[in-house]
Amino acid sequence: MIRYTLACEAGHGFESWFPSSESYDDQAARGFISCPICGSAKVAKTMMAPAIGRASRAAEPSAAANLPVAVPAPEPATLMAEPEQRLRAMVRALREHVVKTADDVGPRFPDEARRIHYGEVEERAIYGEASPEEARALVEEGIAVAPLPILPEDRN
Repeated sequence: MIRYTLACEAGHGFESWFPSSESYDDQAARGFISCPICGSAKVAKTMMAPAIGRASRAAEPSAAANLPVAVPAPEPATLMAEPEQRLRAMVRALREHVVKTADDVGPRFPDEARRIHYGEVEERAIYGEASPEEARALVEEGIAVAPLPILPEDRN
């Protein structure tokens, strides 16, 4: 196994393990590696410091080798800087607000948005699903729509 430090085109840094350098090259060429923060598939290796141990220290017996050692639990690692964490929290709060206050019309969204726009049904907040083509057609008709952002962790 080999560990690489990677970065996407937006500068987000993260690490990933691969069975071999050839495996990394193959996955990168096929677009299978993506940034866990923004989802970009434009990822490249960054400079890494090699992990080098001292053989002379490893060979020396330790007087405390047989004593139990309390190892503190590692803190949860985060790959995101504080501004990104705040932005994700705001996006999550926005999604939660929309889900709580609007009607989920699912794949009927384009039709329901038109019915509301043209006054066929009472105006209300809705959300649902629309293909890019359907959303573009709604905008061309003068119907105000906006995508509801999805965080990468929500896709799992």
